[in-house]
Amino acid sequence: MSKETKTLLAIGAATLIILFGGIFLMSRSNKSSSNTSQVPANSQLLVRSDSYKTATDSASAKVTVVEFGDFECPACQEAHPVTKQMLKDYDGKVNFVFRNFPLPQHTKAQISSEAAEAAGAQDKYWEMYDKIYENPGEWENSESPLDVFSGYAKDIGLDVTKFENDVKANKFSNKIQQDMADGIALGINSTPTFYINGQQMVGVPDYSQLKQVIDKALGN
Repeated sequence: MSKETKTLLAIGAATLIILFGGIFLMSRSNKSSSNTSQVPANSQLLVRSDSYKTATDSASAKVTVVEFGDFECPACQEAHPVTKQMLKDYDGKVNFVFRNFPLPQHTKAQISSEAAEAAGAQDKYWEMYDKIYENPGEWENSESPLDVFSGYAKDIGLDVTKFENDVKANKFSNKIQQDMADGIALGINSTPTFYINGQQMVGVPDYSQLKQVIDKALGN
């Protein structure tokens, strides 16, 4: 074997190690939020003008919680009840923002993001968001997830034909890609990753810890 061939093989092996190492980091199921950062993240990367927010008047909410998530990610599904409880306990005080971060190894992550965005185009984003997160077994195990999502669209009162056409056309792929790009620029390598007023919290939040961070931001 020539020296040049050995060098090329070594480079190829190193590339594979880096590639699969990155995929492992992105696919790990974070079960705790022990990995936190005290340095506020770039606010321009956290929330875009077209990002979906729970607060009708975001100026009145003193705390903004941003999640970069993947609908097919088991850890994100586990975090969903935590964010629901947060919104119940801090109604009007917390503005929750969800950003798409569909991981490449999750084959139905992209279409689920498209479905949520398509519902948002008909002013029903959060209704579809809940349906997708709360019923993962229905669409993850389906050979035709769009059929399942179309059923949700009917349940929440959407124009189903428009919804299906938008999803089939990948109408919101640019927005989803922008969310991904912002997440990567922030250094995100796993889901879910949260930001509470810019402070990073990685993994499924422990609710008591999340409350402490929010209460401190509220001055409680």
